[in-house]
Amino acid sequence: MAKDYYATLGVARSATPEEIKREYRKLALKHHPDRNQGDAAAEARFKEITESYAVLSDPKKRQQYDQFGDADFHQRYSNEDIFRGFNANDLFREFGFGNGGDDMFSQLFGGGGGRGRAHRPARGADYSLQVNVPFKIAITGGERRVSFRTEQGSEELNVRIPPGSESGQRLRVAGKGGPAPAGGKPGDLLLDIQVDSDPLFSRDGHDLTVNVSIPFSGACLGTSIDVPILDGSKRVKIRPGTSDGSRIRLPGFGVPAHGRTKAGDLYAVITINVPKHLTDAQKEKLEQLRDDGL
Repeated sequence: MAKDYYATLGVARSATPEEIKREYRKLALKHHPDRNQGDAAAEARFKEITESYAVLSDPKKRQQYDQFGDADFHQRYSNEDIFRGFNANDLFREFGFGNGGDDMFSQLFGGGGGRGRAHRPARGADYSLQVNVPFKIAITGGERRVSFRTEQGSEELNVRIPPGSESGQRLRVAGKGGPAPAGGKPGDLLLDIQVDSDPLFSRDGHDLTVNVSIPFSGACLGTSIDVPILDGSKRVKIRPGTSDGSRIRLPGFGVPAHGRTKAGDLYAVITINVPKHLTDAQKEKLEQLRDDGL
């Protein structure tokens, strides 16, 4: 089920860190298990607001959550990743709950945060695998079939590639890593994305670039051309007097919108096609234009 961390804490997406902390403190004081002994609903609510705060109080995790949306964020971050670096003991001491923050965290979240991990069963090893993704699948999203070796032999599975994926990003498939000793959780499968190059498009963040050529006459007089886009082509007018290397912006035709990220733009870079071979008639006309000062 999709979550909305901002709605869980009752804050706007533009909320400052101080506002987020203030709202979390108010809700934590209300729903803390020490104040609601035996209340399962209060405990579930406390877990929700604490997970929300663990993400929104960390600038990097918040940026990733804002960029990719809830579903893609949770494909990148496991529960352990979310609470890594989250010091429950110091936080709850600040809020007046004493020194039991880590112990309570270990009970509620399986040892996901703080320093209270001493008695948690060992976890299985993570597997790492590089996955080559075609350019357009990385841009628009899709599935890739991956094969990897485990202690039990070879395994295959389909992996969802989130739209807007880039080389260097890491996807996490929970529970597909190495087995754990008795009582522990298996590791995860970590997929390092390598996006293949494309013969037409290049990418800069959310924007795309494509090279298009026009005839010399079209550069002088203006023309119309078909510019390649991700799902076909778009007819575009070229203004008279266009120079070589000019960039024409097609708003919204870059990387499609995904999560909370707006669509990027497409830039068509103009190359003027100067012919190497001319007919006698063409030479005559050009010589006349030259004599006229063109």
